[in-house]
Amino acid sequence: MSSSSSQGMVVTIICEAVLQERLIKLLQALTVRGYTIIPVQGAGSHGKPMGDMAGYNSNIEVKTIVTPAIYDKLVEKLKQFRASYALIAFRQKVEGLFD
Repeated sequence: MSSSSSQGMVVTIICEAVLQERLIKLLQALTVRGYTIIPVQGAGSHGKPMGDMAGYNSNIEVKTIVTPAIYDKLVEKLKQFRASYALIAFRQKVEGLFD
């Protein structure tokens, strides 16, 4: 890419939809400038969600682009949810047109 591109980390969080508002507040507290949230379906180590009520027993995927330092802080804060909720998070290095 050209020298005008930026580098960062795409963070993907897949978790129970009930965490959505808490994740938004956490991202805002870490001064994350933008994010995308979409409903997702699937199965994993916590089984397959039943999705019987909107926002409960369903999953979301949250994506954002951050610096490595913000990623480290975000992962530390996400650990508090793992004992009670299905949640995974991972990062990928990216380069592109973003700030």
